[in-house]
Amino acid sequence: MSTHRTKFFSHFALLFFVAASGLSAQSPSLNYPTVTFPPENTFSTSKAILGKILFWDEQLSSTNTQACGTCHIPAAGGSDPRSILPGSNHPGPNGILGDFDDVIGSRGVVRANNSGAMVDDGTFFPDAQRTGRKTPSMIDAAFYTDIFWDGRARSEFRNPVTNVIEIVTGGALESQSVAPPTSDVEMAHESRTWAQIEDKISKVAPLRLATNLPADIIAALAANPTYASLFTAAFGDPAVTVKRIAFAIATYERTLVADQTPFDLGTLTAQQSLGLAVFNDVNKGRCAVCHSGPLFSDDQFHNIGLTDPNTDVGRMAVTGLASDLGRMKTPSLRNVGLKNTGSGRLFHNGDTLGSSLGQVIAFYSLGGIFTQNIDPQMQFLVLTLNERIALEDFMVNGLTDARVANETGVFSRPTLRSETGVGLPLIIPNGFTDSTDSLPNIIAVQPANLQHPFFTIGVSGAWGGMDAFLLAGSPNTLGETLFGFVPLGVGSGPLQPFIHQITLNGTVGVHGSGYGSVTTGIANNPFYAGIQFFAQWVVTDPIPLIDPVTTLPIPGFGIALTDTAFFTVLP
Repeated sequence: MSTHRTKFFSHFALLFFVAASGLSAQSPSLNYPTVTFPPENTFSTSKAILGKILFWDEQLSSTNTQACGTCHIPAAGGSDPRSILPGSNHPGPNGILGDFDDVIGSRGVVRANNSGAMVDDGTFFPDAQRTGRKTPSMIDAAFYTDIFWDGRARSEFRNPVTNVIEIVTGGALESQSVAPPTSDVEMAHESRTWAQIEDKISKVAPLRLATNLPADIIAALAANPTYASLFTAAFGDPAVTVKRIAFAIATYERTLVADQTPFDLGTLTAQQSLGLAVFNDVNKGRCAVCHSGPLFSDDQFHNIGLTDPNTDVGRMAVTGLASDLGRMKTPSLRNVGLKNTGSGRLFHNGDTLGSSLGQVIAFYSLGGIFTQNIDPQMQFLVLTLNERIALEDFMVNGLTDARVANETGVFSRPTLRSETGVGLPLIIPNGFTDSTDSLPNIIAVQPANLQHPFFTIGVSGAWGGMDAFLLAGSPNTLGETLFGFVPLGVGSGPLQPFIHQITLNGTVGVHGSGYGSVTTGIANNPFYAGIQFFAQWVVTDPIPLIDPVTTLPIPGFGIALTDTAFFTVLP
């Protein structure tokens, strides 16, 4: 008998032993479920590849900085690898950023109004906003009834524009897919409409900002290089609609099935097999009480007593039922080892008790901390050191699909521009401080790329109510911003100097409260590609600079200058 078959039958025998031992928890099965496509949105290859392109296109956001995939990286277990980095914290229940009760979420966009102008959100500005929960995985999400930690993306999919029921049941992925593109935290400016999104997608070049495209996307774009032709291939005509965007993205996500782990292949090591036994044993790990079946999730909602449930009511916000207080969806443990190292913070709120699987096991061994509405299945556990090690080994290594870890096969993807930093400006430290010896900040976080309708450059940390001037132009020999030529504007004629005056928001006369921005379009003119330009803010100061010798105001120096942002226009 081959080594593979020997391991397979050893694995099967272990499962039989667990079942025969009288343990009540459901043991995960080798019979992986089959993906079911709703009859209203049947599978087609052309629809799936369109969905994949849309999923990884940062142009789906208002700012060209966020794709659906930004927060769902396969190698991080389908979650957000940025969550382990500084700047992913959310103020948590008390609304104060940077203190003891912060939670870990996912970075979104700098808040902006419907015209693209930056808005002080009162918490994160001038930095990007963050979500209040860590991103759940999109891998194997096709098998769940309702999606998101609280299940608010329902099985019934209603068109967000018409409110017509497009899918009666089984449409949770479609319901989920239409939320982030209009979220003014995650991907959008305030009051962004689907008409605006549809119009933008119909005009932009697919995946213009991405690099290292996988073979299936390269082939698709070779045959259909525009969104019009991609939508025609998928749906029969070029119309870009919210329903079609949702149907395409959901179709792609239904292909993301991670069914080739060592557990599935019958190649668990002896230690991992021991870990599986501990996992299933209701007198030991008790994991399979909730993480049951082949998906290692019961598709239900539980309050595990991690935090005070009144600080995040969870499922109750959706159902209104007091019995759902603090309940969150049971996540699949497939590829949890990649989250363990790739995206960190394994619980829904990024609690430090979930910083590693070892800590998660230690937490569950306590039987929970907060008892209000805690699930009765949470019990104190007694595990030996060897059992803990084996359990962690099983979850980290025995449930990891190599295709997910290596981003191959159906999990292949392009490289996002935001991952490389290409297109972000070089900041040149040549600013001039104001009368308080403070330097106002230039906010330059968006790529300058062709056909960007909401390209925005902002300023913050200035005097409220004062005038500010954005200067943008080609560099002179001194490398300074002067009145040169700039690749901004929507026309296709000669390049023009760009000088824009605004009155800063904030409280008049209060230093540090002043902020503002300028939004413009970058034309889809190949002549602009590769052009370099500088941008710098000149901010007026109510207190002029005083000559230390004469003690008189220096004419023309009641100003401050931000540092300079140096851009290269992307094609």
